[in-house]
Amino acid sequence: MQQSRAAGGRGCAFVPLQGVLFFLGAYTALSLEIKADAHVRGYVGENIKLKCTFKSTSSITDKLTIDWTYRPPSSSRTESIFHYQSFQYPTTAGIFRDRISWVGNVYKGDASISINNPTMKDNGTFSCAVKNPPDVHHNIPTTELTVTERGFGTVLSSVGLLSVLVFIPSAVVVVLLLVRMGRKFAGLKKKSKSGYKKSSIEVSDDTDQEEESNCMRRLCVRCAECLDSDYEETY
Repeated sequence: MQQSRAAGGRGCAFVPLQGVLFFLGAYTALSLEIKADAHVRGYVGENIKLKCTFKSTSSITDKLTIDWTYRPPSSSRTESIFHYQSFQYPTTAGIFRDRISWVGNVYKGDASISINNPTMKDNGTFSCAVKNPPDVHHNIPTTELTVTERGFGTVLSSVGLLSVLVFIPSAVVVVLLLVRMGRKFAGLKKKSKSGYKKSSIEVSDDTDQEEESNCMRRLCVRCAECLDSDYEETY
Protein backbone atom coordinates (compact mmCIF):
# COMPACT_ATOMS: atom_id res chain seq x y z
CA MET A 1 0.00 0.00 0.00
CA GLN A 2 2.80 2.38 0.84
CA GLN A 3 4.62 1.51 -2.38
CA SER A 4 1.54 2.27 -4.46
CA ARG A 5 1.11 5.62 -2.71
CA ALA A 6 4.73 6.46 -3.38
CA ALA A 7 4.32 5.54 -7.04
CA GLY A 8 1.21 7.68 -7.28
CA GLY A 9 3.04 10.61 -5.73
CA ARG A 10 5.86 10.32 -8.25
CA GLY A 11 3.30 10.20 -11.08
CA CYS A 12 1.63 13.38 -9.85
CA ALA A 13 4.97 15.12 -9.64
CA PHE A 14 5.95 13.93 -13.15
CA VAL A 15 2.85 15.30 -14.90
CA PRO A 16 3.44 18.97 -13.98
CA LEU A 17 7.08 18.60 -14.95
CA GLN A 18 6.03 17.35 -18.41
CA GLY A 19 3.70 20.35 -18.78
CA VAL A 20 6.45 22.80 -17.94
CA LEU A 21 8.85 21.18 -20.40
CA PHE A 22 6.18 21.18 -23.12
CA PHE A 23 5.46 24.87 -22.48
CA LEU A 24 9.15 25.77 -22.62
CA GLY A 25 9.56 23.75 -25.82
CA ALA A 26 6.58 25.46 -27.44
CA TYR A 27 7.88 28.88 -26.44
CA THR A 28 11.29 28.08 -27.92
CA ALA A 29 9.73 26.79 -31.15
CA LEU A 30 7.66 29.97 -31.55
CA SER A 31 10.55 32.37 -30.86
CA LEU A 32 10.85 33.27 -34.57
CA GLU A 33 8.95 36.48 -35.31
CA ILE A 34 7.84 37.32 -38.88
CA LYS A 35 6.20 40.53 -40.10
CA ALA A 36 4.77 41.50 -43.50
CA ASP A 37 2.61 44.31 -44.89
CA ALA A 38 -1.05 43.35 -44.73
CA HIS A 39 -1.96 45.32 -47.88
CA VAL A 40 0.20 46.46 -50.79
CA ARG A 41 -0.98 48.58 -53.74
CA GLY A 42 0.91 48.74 -57.03
CA TYR A 43 0.55 49.87 -60.62
CA VAL A 44 0.81 48.00 -63.90
CA GLY A 45 4.36 47.97 -65.26
CA GLU A 46 5.96 49.40 -62.09
CA ASN A 47 7.99 47.02 -59.93
CA ILE A 48 6.31 46.09 -56.64
CA LYS A 49 8.19 45.18 -53.45
CA LEU A 50 6.63 42.63 -51.10
CA LYS A 51 8.25 43.35 -47.75
CA CYS A 52 8.86 40.60 -45.18
CA THR A 53 11.09 40.85 -42.09
CA PHE A 54 11.94 38.36 -39.36
CA LYS A 55 13.69 38.14 -35.99
CA SER A 56 15.28 34.95 -34.74
CA THR A 57 16.93 34.12 -31.43
CA SER A 58 19.27 31.71 -33.24
CA SER A 59 22.15 32.72 -35.46
CA ILE A 60 21.67 32.56 -39.22
CA THR A 61 22.90 29.29 -40.72
CA ASP A 62 22.65 27.38 -44.00
CA LYS A 63 19.53 25.70 -42.61
CA LEU A 64 17.51 28.92 -42.86
CA THR A 65 14.76 28.70 -45.48
CA ILE A 66 12.37 31.25 -46.95
CA ASP A 67 9.29 30.33 -48.97
CA TRP A 68 6.92 32.69 -50.75
CA THR A 69 3.59 31.32 -51.99
CA TYR A 70 0.77 32.85 -54.03
CA ARG A 71 -2.98 32.26 -53.92
CA PRO A 72 -5.26 33.80 -56.59
CA PRO A 73 -8.41 35.68 -55.54
CA SER A 74 -11.42 33.50 -54.67
CA SER A 75 -9.31 30.35 -54.81
CA SER A 76 -7.81 27.91 -52.32
CA ARG A 77 -5.04 26.82 -54.70
CA THR A 78 -1.55 27.99 -53.75
CA GLU A 79 1.67 27.85 -55.72
CA SER A 80 5.30 28.34 -54.73
CA ILE A 81 6.87 31.38 -56.41
CA PHE A 82 10.18 31.69 -54.53
CA HIS A 83 12.46 29.56 -52.35
CA TYR A 84 15.66 30.53 -50.57
CA GLN A 85 18.25 28.38 -48.83
CA SER A 86 21.76 29.82 -49.17
CA PHE A 87 20.83 30.55 -52.79
CA GLN A 88 17.86 32.11 -54.58
CA TYR A 89 15.38 29.87 -56.36
CA PRO A 90 12.66 31.95 -58.10
CA THR A 91 9.91 30.05 -59.84
CA THR A 92 10.50 28.88 -63.39
CA ALA A 93 6.84 28.18 -64.16
CA GLY A 94 3.44 29.83 -63.88
CA ILE A 95 2.45 33.47 -64.28
CA PHE A 96 5.42 34.68 -62.18
CA ARG A 97 8.06 32.97 -64.29
CA ASP A 98 11.19 35.15 -64.62
CA ARG A 99 9.43 38.02 -62.81
CA ILE A 100 10.45 37.43 -59.17
CA SER A 101 13.61 39.09 -57.84
CA TRP A 102 15.28 38.69 -54.45
CA VAL A 103 15.74 42.07 -52.69
CA GLY A 104 16.24 40.80 -49.14
CA ASN A 105 19.21 40.19 -46.85
CA VAL A 106 18.91 37.29 -44.41
CA TYR A 107 21.70 38.64 -42.19
CA LYS A 108 19.64 41.79 -41.66
CA GLY A 109 16.40 39.88 -41.12
CA ASP A 110 14.99 40.84 -44.53
CA ALA A 111 13.15 38.26 -46.66
CA SER A 112 11.60 40.65 -49.20
CA ILE A 113 11.04 39.97 -52.89
CA SER A 114 10.08 42.13 -55.88
CA ILE A 115 7.60 41.49 -58.71
CA ASN A 116 8.83 42.80 -62.04
CA ASN A 117 6.45 44.16 -64.67
CA PRO A 118 3.29 43.42 -62.64
CA THR A 119 -0.16 43.11 -64.19
CA MET A 120 -3.67 43.02 -62.76
CA LYS A 121 -3.54 39.21 -63.07
CA ASP A 122 -1.04 39.25 -60.17
CA ASN A 123 -3.71 40.31 -57.68
CA GLY A 124 -4.08 37.88 -54.81
CA THR A 125 -2.63 36.76 -51.48
CA PHE A 126 1.08 36.24 -50.88
CA SER A 127 2.53 34.39 -47.89
CA CYS A 128 6.01 34.64 -46.42
CA ALA A 129 7.31 31.65 -44.42
CA VAL A 130 10.70 31.67 -42.67
CA LYS A 131 12.36 28.84 -40.77
CA ASN A 132 15.67 29.07 -38.96
CA PRO A 133 16.10 25.79 -37.04
CA PRO A 134 15.67 25.39 -34.19
CA ASP A 135 13.46 28.50 -34.49
CA VAL A 136 10.21 28.03 -36.42
CA HIS A 137 7.00 30.00 -36.76
CA HIS A 138 3.54 28.63 -37.57
CA ASN A 139 1.62 31.91 -37.87
CA ILE A 140 2.68 32.80 -41.41
CA PRO A 141 1.82 36.44 -42.32
CA THR A 142 -0.02 37.21 -45.57
CA THR A 143 -0.05 40.20 -47.91
CA GLU A 144 -3.00 41.21 -50.09
CA LEU A 145 -1.74 42.69 -53.36
CA THR A 146 -3.87 45.00 -55.52
CA VAL A 147 -2.50 46.02 -58.92
CA THR A 148 -4.33 48.74 -60.89
CA GLU A 149 -3.75 51.01 -63.85
CA ARG A 150 -2.23 54.37 -63.03
CA GLY A 151 -5.15 56.68 -63.87
CA PHE A 152 -5.35 60.31 -64.97
CA GLY A 153 -6.02 61.40 -61.40
CA THR A 154 -2.73 59.95 -60.22
CA VAL A 155 -0.83 61.64 -63.05
CA LEU A 156 -2.59 64.91 -62.29
CA SER A 157 -1.66 64.68 -58.64
CA SER A 158 1.98 64.08 -59.62
CA VAL A 159 1.90 67.14 -61.86
CA GLY A 160 0.36 69.17 -59.07
CA LEU A 161 3.05 68.07 -56.65
CA LEU A 162 5.74 69.00 -59.18
CA SER A 163 4.14 72.42 -59.58
CA VAL A 164 4.15 72.99 -55.84
CA LEU A 165 7.80 71.97 -55.49
CA VAL A 166 9.20 73.78 -58.56
CA PHE A 167 6.97 76.36 -60.23
CA ILE A 168 5.50 78.08 -57.18
CA PRO A 169 8.89 78.95 -55.58
CA SER A 170 10.09 80.22 -58.98
CA ALA A 171 6.99 82.39 -59.33
CA VAL A 172 7.55 83.84 -55.85
CA VAL A 173 11.14 84.77 -56.75
CA VAL A 174 9.98 86.48 -59.98
CA VAL A 175 7.30 88.46 -58.11
CA LEU A 176 9.83 89.62 -55.52
CA LEU A 177 12.22 90.76 -58.26
CA LEU A 178 9.43 92.67 -60.02
CA VAL A 179 8.43 94.36 -56.76
CA ARG A 180 12.03 95.37 -56.11
CA MET A 181 12.44 96.76 -59.63
CA GLY A 182 9.16 98.67 -59.31
CA ARG A 183 10.27 100.28 -56.04
CA LYS A 184 13.61 101.25 -57.58
CA PHE A 185 11.92 102.80 -60.63
CA ALA A 186 9.50 104.71 -58.41
CA GLY A 187 12.42 106.09 -56.39
CA LEU A 188 14.24 107.29 -59.49
CA LYS A 189 11.08 108.92 -60.79
CA LYS A 190 10.54 110.68 -57.48
CA LYS A 191 14.10 112.04 -57.52
CA SER A 192 13.66 113.38 -61.05
CA LYS A 193 10.51 115.26 -60.05
CA SER A 194 11.85 116.75 -56.81
CA GLY A 195 15.24 117.71 -58.25
CA TYR A 196 18.38 115.66 -57.93
CA LYS A 197 20.95 116.94 -55.43
CA LYS A 198 24.51 116.14 -56.33
CA SER A 199 26.81 114.53 -53.86
CA SER A 200 29.88 116.29 -52.42
CA ILE A 201 32.19 114.36 -54.72
CA GLU A 202 30.25 115.36 -57.82
CA VAL A 203 30.18 119.04 -56.64
CA SER A 204 33.95 119.08 -56.07
CA ASP A 205 34.55 117.62 -59.53
CA ASP A 206 32.40 120.30 -61.13
CA THR A 207 34.25 123.06 -59.18
CA ASP A 208 37.63 121.79 -60.31
CA GLN A 209 36.51 121.77 -63.92
CA GLU A 210 35.20 125.37 -63.64
CA GLU A 211 38.48 126.56 -62.12
CA GLU A 212 40.49 124.91 -64.89
CA SER A 213 38.31 126.52 -67.56
CA ASN A 214 38.68 129.99 -65.88
CA CYS A 215 42.46 129.61 -65.76
CA MET A 216 42.58 128.70 -69.42
CA ARG A 217 40.36 131.67 -70.25
CA ARG A 218 42.58 134.12 -68.32
CA LEU A 219 45.68 132.65 -69.92
CA CYS A 220 44.19 133.11 -73.39
CA VAL A 221 43.27 136.78 -72.60
CA ARG A 222 46.83 137.57 -71.46
CA CYS A 223 48.32 135.96 -74.52
CA ALA A 224 46.01 138.08 -76.69
CA GLU A 225 47.03 141.29 -74.82
CA CYS A 226 50.73 140.48 -75.28
CA LEU A 227 50.27 139.98 -78.99
CA ASP A 228 48.42 143.28 -79.29
CA SER A 229 51.14 145.18 -77.44
CA ASP A 230 53.87 143.69 -79.60
CA TYR A 231 51.93 144.61 -82.70
CA GLU A 232 51.56 148.23 -81.53
CA GLU A 233 55.29 148.53 -80.71
CA THR A 234 56.29 147.53 -84.22
CA TYR A 235 54.44 150.50 -85.53
